[in-house]
Amino acid sequence: MAPWSKPLEVDRLAESQADLDYEIELAELPGLRSLRGGVAGKVAGRVHFGRRSGTAVAALTLDGTATLQCQRCMQPLQLPLQAAADVALIASEADAASVPADFEPVLAPGGRISIGELVTEELLLSLPIVPAHAGSEPCASVREPPPAAGETHKPFARLAELMKR
Repeated sequence: MAPWSKPLEVDRLAESQADLDYEIELAELPGLRSLRGGVAGKVAGRVHFGRRSGTAVAALTLDGTATLQCQRCMQPLQLPLQAAADVALIASEADAASVPADFEPVLAPGGRISIGELVTEELLLSLPIVPAHAGSEPCASVREPPPAAGETHKPFARLAELMKR
């Protein structure tokens, strides 16, 4: 089991104000495999745990590159990833009301969560729903000139004649 996939005790990490560095292959994150088939790449970063208003919090940073499939030209698309998020780690949905205003609540059932779960949550917010090349990087299908006008094939030209038989 990869270190980033092991459930961690949120309260213990928050009390010790732990800093954990990670590096994760995107294809290994189960939450991304099911939603974004063919995702590749790697992210690395750090999670700093602490407390704010009695609530366990985590400051997550990530940096890396994702390779997705462009939905216009079906070719690989390199997408730089860079994000920072402040999350409050709550044991149940009922605890969401006590989350400080500048933190996003993230469910940590039983007071445990893995680095992989935190990273997946942030990536789901960062990655496009429909990956496509940006204006500065046109799709392969747009870059290629259309085929030269040649003989036009008309497969149904003789259909009426065949139907009379």
